[in-house]
Amino acid sequence: MNNKTALITGAASGLGFEFSNLLAKDSYDLYLVDIDQKLLDKTKIHLQELYNIEVELICKDLSCVDASEQVFQHVNSTPIDVLINNAGFGLFGSFIDTNWERECDMLNLHVMTTTQMTKLFLKGMVKRQSGKILNISSLAAFEPGPLMSIYYASKAYILSFSEAIANELKGTGVTLTTLCPGPTKTKFQDVVSNSSSKNKIKINLASAEKVAKIGYKAMLDGKEIVIPGLLNKVLAFLPRLIPRNKVTSIVRKIQEKNRVEQIQYKNIYQNIS
Repeated sequence: MNNKTALITGAASGLGFEFSNLLAKDSYDLYLVDIDQKLLDKTKIHLQELYNIEVELICKDLSCVDASEQVFQHVNSTPIDVLINNAGFGLFGSFIDTNWERECDMLNLHVMTTTQMTKLFLKGMVKRQSGKILNISSLAAFEPGPLMSIYYASKAYILSFSEAIANELKGTGVTLTTLCPGPTKTKFQDVVSNSSSKNKIKINLASAEKVAKIGYKAMLDGKEIVIPGLLNKVLAFLPRLIPRNKVTSIVRKIQEKNRVEQIQYKNIYQNIS
């Protein structure tokens, strides 16, 4: 690898795929980490057809203990100029009913992996006095989230942790940016919306491409926190204006409404598959 080098987790789809495209366009060689080998292979072919860069794939389940250390050892002595901790997932349901093993995976991925990846690669950046890290949190980080309690809490951890480290890094030549997107359009929603004439998705979701561009620019500019979209900025500020228990009740109602819509979309998808 002769260019600057970036490492992206969850790189084969969604925001991770869009970040990979943006970095490749700027001539970064890439380490792409994802759990899906087939999507990784497709992403590599796509990028190398468009850009003159080197792409190395790391197929890894980052929810496993010590996965970060294994990724770090794989990269070995290659200096990483940009680290994007993007991998993550959500889980809906009442806490007493949800699967603990899956929740453990989520906590390991969002909390332990994000923290350890940051720590492992940050030391080299500080030593070189150069580097950028982008951690993906969520609008969910700003309030409690009934029916997605662990997801919201883990995203709040990412935001709080990242803000603290960004402050510690002042004057080192290294920056850490936290991206807090709201609901973002996915391929699943594309399939449903484009394939059903009677049941179009009505929620105005931001595209992954647009959100990634906003986060990428903020990272390059060295900003500490970025919340894409005016409405999302207002919603993030809302808990400061009204009682916290009221915010929690509002989030609960939104989650219940979204759940009904998700079930409807799933049924439509099954009918058209």
